[in-house]
Amino acid sequence: MRLPQEIIRDKRDGRALSPSDIAGFIDGLARERVTEGQAAAFAMAVFFRGLALDERVALTRAMTESGTVLAWDLPGPVLDKHSTGGIGDTVSLALAPMVAACGGYVPMISGRGLGHTGGTLDKLASIPGYDVAPGLDRFRAVTAEVGCAIIGQTADLAPADRRLYAIRDVTGTVESLDLITASILSKKLAAGLQGLVMDVKTGSGAFMAGHAEARALAESIVTVANAAGLRTRALITDMDAPLASAAGNAVEVAYAVDYLTGRVREPRFHAVTLALAAEMLVIGGLAADVAEAEGRLTAGLDSGRACEVFSRMVASLGGPADFVEAVERQLPRAPVVRPVTAETAGLVEAVDTRAIGLAVIALGGGRTRPQDAIDAGVGFTGLVRPGDRVASGEPLGHVHAADEAAADRAAAAVRAAYRIGEARPEPRQAVMERLG
Repeated sequence: MRLPQEIIRDKRDGRALSPSDIAGFIDGLARERVTEGQAAAFAMAVFFRGLALDERVALTRAMTESGTVLAWDLPGPVLDKHSTGGIGDTVSLALAPMVAACGGYVPMISGRGLGHTGGTLDKLASIPGYDVAPGLDRFRAVTAEVGCAIIGQTADLAPADRRLYAIRDVTGTVESLDLITASILSKKLAAGLQGLVMDVKTGSGAFMAGHAEARALAESIVTVANAAGLRTRALITDMDAPLASAAGNAVEVAYAVDYLTGRVREPRFHAVTLALAAEMLVIGGLAADVAEAEGRLTAGLDSGRACEVFSRMVASLGGPADFVEAVERQLPRAPVVRPVTAETAGLVEAVDTRAIGLAVIALGGGRTRPQDAIDAGVGFTGLVRPGDRVASGEPLGHVHAADEAAADRAAAAVRAAYRIGEARPEPRQAVMERLG
């Protein structure tokens, strides 16, 4: 392998990297022969100079092959969904058991929070006893027996990506289209999938805030995935406001349980979850078309089968057997919970969704360094949406904080994130475009 600094220099200066250069650098990263500083410099060079399609495919394959690649022998299709990240995006916790209840198998490899967005793994880690990093044998067994298992990257699966992912989070290189593509697909290819549906977010809370950027990322993922032999479709969905009315870790888990039990079915969250899950059933041959798929998924929700699958997954991965029945008692709770009141009356014209995500991090619900611990109980609930009318003194939402001072700071951040006036915002579709 060439010296890592020579590979970094080539990309810094805009030269194309050969597959052998990329493979050597990623192998060195996985084996810790490449330092964190060199990995950060490589990520920044890619961020500014970009990768051609063949470089993107080579990077994806190298990160996939840096560890174990799973193979499955199951009586149904092995499927997954991945989101590019957002605020209040707890879709995975509902979607995986819904698809499993319809005959699919969902071995979902999820990540921790990245940048201003929440991470599925951090949410699941708020469940007492839940093992977010089981061995591969247990991961296989739970997937086969329950129908789904949501875990983090183990030491065996795409280890190079796991290391680079943590470095990107704290070096300002999260938004690279090339690195996002390779990171997502290396995990999915390592999981041995037969079909993948991508949820690419656009709007103020997304990494790709503009629709054109989101479309470029969706096209990149679909193109690279299919070139690597993985059948993939992508949906571009709205992240111009928090998807759920909850943002945080434990509060989003509670929200997902409320959704699965039927206590809460907010329209936009339901629309995105149903659309993504339906595409999974179609791509896996479990439904002839989206309409049939949505009917099956709705039946699985309404009958309680999806909620039962979720409960079994939690228990099989070490969580409480009565988690769904006693969710309020089981999850960590912040000691300070209070309303964030509006200072003026009017219509919610817009929400700076990224600012809401940053406020969760400031509360302790995310990281500024890879080694930071997370306070699982903090966050926001009951967040109002664009188009809602509020009166002066009425809640924009509720803050869950560790102390009064943190609650004061978070409340100020939320008020600043909401623009209230009398102009009704243009309606945005929850699902904006389908590709692939």
